[in-house]
Amino acid sequence: MPRLFLTLLLAAPTLHAAGLDADRQLANSLLAVTQSRMPEALTAVDRLTQQHPNFRLAHLVKGDLLLARAQPLQTLGNTGGARSADLDQLRDEARQRVRALTDSLPNDKVPAYLLNLDDSYRHALVVDASRSRLYVYANRAGLPIRVADFYVTIGKAGAGKQKEGDNRTPVGIYTISGFKPSRELGDFYGGGAFTLSYPNEWDTRQGRNGHGIWIHGSPSNTYSRAPRASEGCVVLANDDLTRLGHYVQTGKTPVIIAEQVEWVAYDALDARRGDLAAAIDQWRKDWESRDTARLLSHYSASFRTGSQNLQAFAASKQKVNAAKSWIKVGLDNVSLMLYPQGAGRGSKDAVPGDTPSDKASRTTHYPERPDFALVSFEQDYQSNNLSDRTPKRQFWSRENGRWKIIHETSL
Repeated sequence: MPRLFLTLLLAAPTLHAAGLDADRQLANSLLAVTQSRMPEALTAVDRLTQQHPNFRLAHLVKGDLLLARAQPLQTLGNTGGARSADLDQLRDEARQRVRALTDSLPNDKVPAYLLNLDDSYRHALVVDASRSRLYVYANRAGLPIRVADFYVTIGKAGAGKQKEGDNRTPVGIYTISGFKPSRELGDFYGGGAFTLSYPNEWDTRQGRNGHGIWIHGSPSNTYSRAPRASEGCVVLANDDLTRLGHYVQTGKTPVIIAEQVEWVAYDALDARRGDLAAAIDQWRKDWESRDTARLLSHYSASFRTGSQNLQAFAASKQKVNAAKSWIKVGLDNVSLMLYPQGAGRGSKDAVPGDTPSDKASRTTHYPERPDFALVSFEQDYQSNNLSDRTPKRQFWSRENGRWKIIHETSL
């Protein structure tokens, strides 16, 4: 029996318990083969193909099981040595599904990115492009707990989108901004589409473009697609898309897409959280001090907010602080998320409005994980002549060992 089949069989008992999904049903069928229970094996895979008649990989496995009655199996898809792009794609899908069974994730590790989620976030989604997997994490008092995972398809050219039409899935942190039901879309999108907030403000600053990056379903004639088959979207089987919908808060749920997820122990997550949180609190205190120099020490030379660079921002702060006798700054509903590796890299292409320092930062591949973070909060600003409450998003980067703000957006 080919190694791919044996690996899948041995993996069956270790599959993450999330219901009798397609991976488990395939494994059950193959497990019956190893125990010389061919009728049961065929019954199991028959049940799967009846449940999902458009599941091409299941049909391929069924064909191999039938062929095994007459001859030894050499590989998945015994076609007498013939090769085809379709077979290669099905084998790639099988490998990724097998990997989800054999290379199971340790329960004591979590994605490095979920430092702290405000209580209003019920779940976060993490996509690992290298594993063709989407993981769902529940927010339990700020602690991420994995509750589900799904096989997914990403862009034909992999991850790391830079421009329109490059067939890449973006790497970064986004929000599910809406949902398009199937009745508004063609059959190509299956059960519907969750729209993503790509490009975000950091993508735009880096010169990345493109649009229409969604998490959507599969065409009616295809249960699932190859690991790399989309034009940049994240694609699920339609039944998995329905299950995923139970975890989504439209306009709220964060989606972190990584080329390869970094997994860390909970204590490492705590250390990173504490490091960044301390820098944010010191920024808040220095703002309250009305000492403009101390406040500006928390900002990168490449800082931008709206149309302002650091020089214009500094002049504005100097003028405002001079008119204050006291300032109080409160930060509520704080969420901290580290950016995936590579997502902070700057393009070498110039962007209109860049300052020389902007261009310098962009050509040095700056910054990267774990030295780049997205921070969101509600800012409660009080002073002797102004009261204001503003939702904000900030991008923080570590420069020479110190966290600094490189971009800020008032929502």
